[in-house]
Amino acid sequence: MARVDLTKPDLTIRGGGVTGLAIAWEAARRGARVRLIETARIGAGASGGLVGALAPHTPEQWTPVKAFQLRALLAAPSFWAGVEAASGLPTGYARSKRWQPIADAAGVALAEMRAEAARVLWQWQAEWRVIPRPDHPLAPPSPTGLLIEDTLSARLHPRLALTALASAIRGAGGEVIEGADAAEAGPVIWATGTAGLAALGAGRGVKGQAARFYCPGFEAAPQVFADGLHVVPHADGGVAIGSTSENVWTDASSTDALLEVLIATARGLLPVLAAAPVTERWAGLRPKSASRRPVLGAWPGRPGAFVANGGFKIGFGIAPEVARVMVDLVLDGVDGIPESLRV
Repeated sequence: MARVDLTKPDLTIRGGGVTGLAIAWEAARRGARVRLIETARIGAGASGGLVGALAPHTPEQWTPVKAFQLRALLAAPSFWAGVEAASGLPTGYARSKRWQPIADAAGVALAEMRAEAARVLWQWQAEWRVIPRPDHPLAPPSPTGLLIEDTLSARLHPRLALTALASAIRGAGGEVIEGADAAEAGPVIWATGTAGLAALGAGRGVKGQAARFYCPGFEAAPQVFADGLHVVPHADGGVAIGSTSENVWTDASSTDALLEVLIATARGLLPVLAAAPVTERWAGLRPKSASRRPVLGAWPGRPGAFVANGGFKIGFGIAPEVARVMVDLVLDGVDGIPESLRV
């Protein structure tokens, strides 16, 4: 009679960024034996950055990708609460809203049209609305005196979230192997970021740079999106800004004058940051697929291999839904991946 190896995992995940960790947690939460392998360190790639803005696409010209992101953002409160409960650690998650300035009358009309669309497309579970600019140090200047405020946007502390995910996986009996390689068992999900996209022939890395100020007192304030810049207050007194998007670079991991421009832009936009010290600068590659959309599903020509990659700027925001559909597919054989997101 053959012996059954009860320690052999049901599923292997390669990649210790938010996508791989979220998938591993979802599988472990459902009772699967999980092995996650990260040959460098947890958060070695784009997920180890600073910003943590979980912001929706505009509520118009609805697509399967926008619907996918909406499901993820609506699932996020319970997903991250579950991670915190299982790990006993904070993730920095809060559905803290977002402010955007409105430049002119045409912008006001467009924002009001989107507000109507959001009531239907966001299923009355969040709002996109036009408000008078509040008297608040983090409210961006607005030529019209009006802001867009959406209540779907949230923030997350990237590094705290990854640490909590890894702890939750281990607490559920899963393995998180960091800084070494290990044997695979069962189906393998590749969530290896830029390197994985290159191996698949499906995309490349785009360099991003970000910075972090120490500016306490705004822990519960909304994030800001203005002049192409995300400004995200965090629960620990930090305010993160980012990011550049660079298709050409010399050193992917070094910061340079482009980040200094970003810092100056943030200080000009929000004077409260002028005297705030910069406590960290970060640079790294973010995985961008050729389609600009995440790529999910079976790896063509490699039986038993699957791909979850290409989150680019929305990786943290879509992680709960990516985890759900990938675990449904790989462990339960239920394929709920939208056609436009397939590998």
